[in-house]
Amino acid sequence: MTVTATPMRVLDSLWLPRSTCGAECLAGAAARPVSSLLMAKRVLVTGFVLLLAGLAVPVLAVLPQRQLIKAQRILARAVLAGLGVKHAAAGRIPQSGALLVANHVSWLDVIVILAHAPARLLAKREVRAWPLIGRLAATLGTVFVDRSRPKSLPATIGEVRRNLAAGGVVAVFPEGTTWCGRMGGTFRPAMFQAAVDAGVPVVPVRLTFAQHGAVSTVAAFIGDESLAVSLRRVLAARDLSVGLRAHPKIHPAPCDGPTSPRRVLAKAAAAVVAPAA
Repeated sequence: MTVTATPMRVLDSLWLPRSTCGAECLAGAAARPVSSLLMAKRVLVTGFVLLLAGLAVPVLAVLPQRQLIKAQRILARAVLAGLGVKHAAAGRIPQSGALLVANHVSWLDVIVILAHAPARLLAKREVRAWPLIGRLAATLGTVFVDRSRPKSLPATIGEVRRNLAAGGVVAVFPEGTTWCGRMGGTFRPAMFQAAVDAGVPVVPVRLTFAQHGAVSTVAAFIGDESLAVSLRRVLAARDLSVGLRAHPKIHPAPCDGPTSPRRVLAKAAAAVVAPAA
């Protein structure tokens, strides 16, 4: 199966927003790759971790929630280690009852969030069909959204709301598509309604990829690029790291005038995680 990032040619819509990032954003991103031997080692280690995860799905499916969260953290960190990606977190990461909203750069975003936050994720329905990954995502409690059926949105928001109201943490990427990391998109307000309805705070999270101390686009998954090409670039990356910064909670509040609370939350959260000028 070939998995590609959201193409730039797709019309901007509720379900398929358009990123202005393209191949030009990746210029120089693959400079000074690691040796072929180190790349091979990364492939073998990461493949072994994923194989073990696949074999462990029946066990993961029956674990209590607390142990499942611990297992997903261990698994995510093992994958990052296998890929040679360093990671660190700062700020107060929510442990219960919060909607975590992050900027979206790469398929690595999901793994980094799971490595640090006890979160369920919102993902497009197509992920459910991915070999191994889809089954593992479903076992970890991922909420799937069908972007081809706008009428399904209220039901998806309702599922997220129930998770939040039950004390869970749900992580979403409100930009709706990936950007290079030096630029970002608008936060779509729909999923913020779940936080409003559940009466829980929104926690903005900024993910920043870097190499040699400077912001890097090497992990960006954009344009018409396939997952295989993006994965190879990450495997070849030298000194790739990602920082996760959780910002202070933003609580839903009644709004005067025609602006809805979810739009206020979306705008406030987007301003917090916007790339530095």
